[in-house]
Amino acid sequence: MPPIQQLLRPAPVYLQRLERQGIFTTGLLLEVSETPTRRQYLADQLGATINEVTAWRDEAHLLNLAGFGPAGQRLLVQAGISGLGELLALDREAFRARLLDAAALLGVEPPDALAIESWWEQARTLEEG
Repeated sequence: MPPIQQLLRPAPVYLQRLERQGIFTTGLLLEVSETPTRRQYLADQLGATINEVTAWRDEAHLLNLAGFGPAGQRLLVQAGISGLGELLALDREAFRARLLDAAALLGVEPPDALAIESWWEQARTLEEG
């Protein structure tokens, strides 16, 4: 599970507060904010809003895709995709095209077709769950 510090959406003060609550990984964040009631409780504990916690969950879901790491995160951020919801809003071809364009802009090797397909399918599975 990626460390909580890998999230880009929460302000540093919230990352510190999450760590003080014992939430050191994105997996733990997803666990403690699983339901709307839990999200509200966490928001209250951190002095955040439920919308902020929901946005952090969205990003944490993306970071927890198998085969996804810091390079993938940079690529998706360049492609304008910083959370699972933004990925799900794209069809398969638009997602692929955005990743290829982002790789070209960054001057890096794009992910192979299998990785792109895997991220796409995992996102769809999370949407259903």
